Amino acid sequence: MGSIGAAAASRSWTHRFTFVLLVAFAFGLMLIGKPDSVLVSRVRMMMMDITAPVINAVSRPIDAARETASDVRDYFALKAENEALKRQNDTLLEWQRVARELQAENASLRDLLNFQPGPKVSFVTASVVADTSSSFVRSLIVLGGTRAGVAKGQAAVTGSGLAGRVLEVGERSARILLITDINARVPVVAERSRDQAVLAGRNSDLPELLYLSRDSDVKIGDRMVTSGQGGVFPAGLPVGEVVSVTGGHILVQPFVDFSRLENIRLIDYSLPGILLNDLGVDTTKALSPAKAGTITSGASE
Repeated sequence: MGSIGAAAASRSWTHRFTFVLLVAFAFGLMLIGKPDSVLVSRVRMMMMDITAPVINAVSRPIDAARETASDVRDYFALKAENEALKRQNDTLLEWQRVARELQAENASLRDLLNFQPGPKVSFVTASVVADTSSSFVRSLIVLGGTRAGVAKGQAAVTGSGLAGRVLEVGERSARILLITDINARVPVVAERSRDQAVLAGRNSDLPELLYLSRDSDVKIGDRMVTSGQGGVFPAGLPVGEVVSVTGGHILVQPFVDFSRLENIRLIDYSLPGILLNDLGVDTTKALSPAKAGTITSGASE
């Protein structure tokens, strides 16, 4: 019986202690729930004072580990980049060596052939001030004349290719005859098949190829460049791309966008060009004599 009474007394004290603890906990929650409580503020500050150094001490090695990991990643990235640059540098050095050998060989061959270099090329960059194109003519007025070194017959070129040539020159301005003008004639050659022809303007966006040989192999997509025949334009200037081969007519889309011309380069290649009546080139000399008897216009095919 004595043990039973002792157990009952123990449970009673446990219940009382638990009750007191719950009351204290509830009271603490009430204090914490008041944000303007001085006690809560003090407790919060005390906790911050205690935990701040601990957090700082713990975060330092974590930050150091992060920086170390970042440094390791950067190291391997830089190492890989360095290896790639070394390989690229070795390749460039090899190309430099080959270029020097070719340069020396070229100089030697020129001496053997008594090669005479062509004349120096000079140019003037002029601003387009007016588009004088109409149904009967395709031309531009540019700001640049004889005072700037512009001369009749100079090639008018953009970054895309040949635009035309200088037709008339004043002291401060010049008129450019575009390759799309009906009077324009440009000796050209197909890069792929090497077929020679004359590009003839039609006062439209697409000039036409004339005087192709009957066995020509010009196809859609072929790039046309100047052939150098006739002595007006040097060989190799980009002109346009064949976009239509129908009914014996071969049309070319010029590389130059004439609707967006703002500046144009007038180049003097110092070529003894043959100009007829200020309109175009002497097309009878634009093709080799071997093809003179076999030429035909696109319209006749």
